[in-house]
Amino acid sequence: MNRRRVLALAGAGTVGSLAGCGGSGGESGKPIEEHPAAAGLDGLPRQGDLGGHVVLAFEDPSCSRCAAFHENTVPRIRSNIVDEGAGAYVLRTYPVVYQWGKPATQALEATYARNGGAFWALLDHYFTEQSQFDTDNVLDRTETFLNQSTDLDGSAVVEDARNEVHDDAVQANISAAEDAGLGRTTPVVLLFRDGEFVQKANGSVSYDLVSEALGV
Repeated sequence: MNRRRVLALAGAGTVGSLAGCGGSGGESGKPIEEHPAAAGLDGLPRQGDLGGHVVLAFEDPSCSRCAAFHENTVPRIRSNIVDEGAGAYVLRTYPVVYQWGKPATQALEATYARNGGAFWALLDHYFTEQSQFDTDNVLDRTETFLNQSTDLDGSAVVEDARNEVHDDAVQANISAAEDAGLGRTTPVVLLFRDGEFVQKANGSVSYDLVSEALGV
């Protein structure tokens, strides 16, 4: 049984944002434990410890803006927030852009179920080599990468991805986005300052926006 079944949380609503990079919406001040986007938070892939600030990102491996966020903003989140012990970066896979992102997301979830480090390595690979993937080759390239760059059995991961063995985790993330009214523009980044929601941003999300919202 996958450990990321959707939790029944009260207070589902819509998270607002300004056009462009974002802004605080009607959920401001909601505790993270009650926010629908954070359902099942403890079981999600994360870097850093929960209990302080949380950067919760919905990302599609096929999305070019997610790749830019991952390249330009996430390293600063890691160095200035995660590594400093100020909070956590948490990721939800959200395949809503190009079709190859759907099997890639299934592979990511199958990888995460086996090894967290391999999950982050595969995610990096998807973003770094994004232009090389399509629906016809993504799982074959995934198998090759996992076999060459991790300790996992790439064929077993890909078999699980083809059979959607971990689709409950994928659907939990989609449901969390729908319950929070996040739309389908990625990345969608929700910022929680000391455990309370302060801002949603989507599209081109800069570290300066994250830093200002969280006060770090």
